[in-house]
Amino acid sequence: MQFEPVIGLEVHAQLKTKTKIFCGCSTEFGKSPNANTCPVCTGMPGMLPVLNKLAVTFAIKASLATDCKIARESRFDRKNYFYPDLPKGYQISQYEFPIAEHGHLDIETQETGPKTIGITRIHMEEDAGKLIHDPVRAKSYVDLNRTGVPLIEIVSEPDIRSAREAGAYLRKLHTILKYIDVCDGNMEEGSFRCDANISLRPVGQKKFGIRAELKNLNSFKNVEKAINYEIERQTYVLEEGNPVIQETRLWDPSKNKTASMRGKEEAHDYRYFPDPDLVPLIVDQQWIQSVAEKMPELPTAKKARFIKQFQLSAYDAGVLTASIDLADFFEKTISNLKDIKQAANWTMTTLMGMLNSKGLGISQSPVSAGAFSSLLKLLEKGTINANGAKIVFETMIVSGNDPASIVKEKGLEQVSDQTKLEEMVDELIQDNPDEVAAYRGGKKNLFSFFMGQIMKKTRGKADPKIVTPLLKSKL
Repeated sequence: MQFEPVIGLEVHAQLKTKTKIFCGCSTEFGKSPNANTCPVCTGMPGMLPVLNKLAVTFAIKASLATDCKIARESRFDRKNYFYPDLPKGYQISQYEFPIAEHGHLDIETQETGPKTIGITRIHMEEDAGKLIHDPVRAKSYVDLNRTGVPLIEIVSEPDIRSAREAGAYLRKLHTILKYIDVCDGNMEEGSFRCDANISLRPVGQKKFGIRAELKNLNSFKNVEKAINYEIERQTYVLEEGNPVIQETRLWDPSKNKTASMRGKEEAHDYRYFPDPDLVPLIVDQQWIQSVAEKMPELPTAKKARFIKQFQLSAYDAGVLTASIDLADFFEKTISNLKDIKQAANWTMTTLMGMLNSKGLGISQSPVSAGAFSSLLKLLEKGTINANGAKIVFETMIVSGNDPASIVKEKGLEQVSDQTKLEEMVDELIQDNPDEVAAYRGGKKNLFSFFMGQIMKKTRGKADPKIVTPLLKSKL
């Protein structure tokens, strides 16, 4: 029997506020255990929560960016469960009346092409703390620094049908949240993490199968690997004639497999009820409008503009707008350039290749957009050729010096004197009669030999735009 995967994703995104959602404690990552705590976020008796307005504004931005309908009135609830890293014995979340619902995200994969994934809801909540398990002794330590950090949970419709679609959805959502600057997207620190609900059903059947939930996936690759494994596992279970158990499972990246954690909770298990310490949240149209007016250009719109304004291919525009930092860097780079395609190629290959090899992001580039632009301007004007430009770029990475001064210091100015180059070509042809005869006899690949000899004579500084037609003419 052929089975169809049905996948829904729940993304927890930490909002970039400086303080927690219901108290004034810092959200700074990496502080010593329990340093960012107070009587409110540690659940001391009699302490009252006060809602962080900026967290609400960020939730509105995320809702607008995903075409969700924002509720005029939403409500905070208590989600009751007992775990050592939850000091109050409940988590303040939104259940019946979330801040936003009924949005969507457009994705594209090679297999399925363009596709719209529905977003069921976005709700606000506080994060729980963190348990640190002792690797030697049977002990666990509780760090409550993360308790009360503001989150939005973005819940997709079960519209996803493959691990690759799930990856595309997560990458698109991750990019959008970084574009609108509400989440730093740091997956290693847990700022952007995902739970995946996966079930199988016979192809053609409308009714959903029994689902398993994969908790706290914190990388795109792990999400895709875990989903693929779970599809294979559930397929095997069903083909053996056994039922899939509704449960929560954890992904073990060292073993590349999932393992059962506990039975899957339902909403009634949490005994939701309205938080009596928080009044309903009212978001009027004026508030929504003020946020909408300050929204930045979103990735899809920016990609379309790059294609139209800069005549870039859809692929190039997609790469260059994959992050807002890269898109901004590229626009600063080309502000005084004419050859946009050349700038795009250098950005995507030379610059990004260097950053990837060093494990750096574009915001950490040792070469600024201004310096990179100056280098490409020298290449565009013919002051240096491509080989010289690469030498200059490699020097800039280490020294940080101005490209023009490096060109002068290393004597990399391009040889563009046609008379001088013609003399070299004549001399080359005279000194290599056998190769010339072979070339004229049909061995056209020998052209690279002649080009190489000219470059050797000029120490790589000959202008290929002059040398190439000269050689062809003489040969």
